[in-house]
Amino acid sequence: MRHRNTKSILNKPADQRKALMRNLLTSLFLYGKVKTTGAKAKALVTAADKLIATAKRQSEEFNTIRELKKVLFTEESSKKALQYIKQSKKKSGFTRPVKLKFRDGDSAVVVQVELIQEES
Repeated sequence: MRHRNTKSILNKPADQRKALMRNLLTSLFLYGKVKTTGAKAKALVTAADKLIATAKRQSEEFNTIRELKKVLFTEESSKKALQYIKQSKKKSGFTRPVKLKFRDGDSAVVVQVELIQEES
């Protein structure tokens, strides 16, 4: 039974789900936005906000880089994520999901998840 279990399963085993989230997070920080299906986007927004919030709580930059490298695949994506975290003054709400369309093949909702850039 899955009572009070809120983790999104996405019909995948744990190792595949973890790899999928790491790939989506890496792409999100590399390119600033990602197009994916609705369920994956919902899980991605949660994971990205948690990652950014925990990285903002770190006191030293080295610890932050280490935490980002645990999750993100590439060095460039961790640098861009750190740069985004340093610029951001917000406490939450770092990503924005936008529904785009329904996919032709299976009518799945296509959602674009983007990082919110603050105007200085």
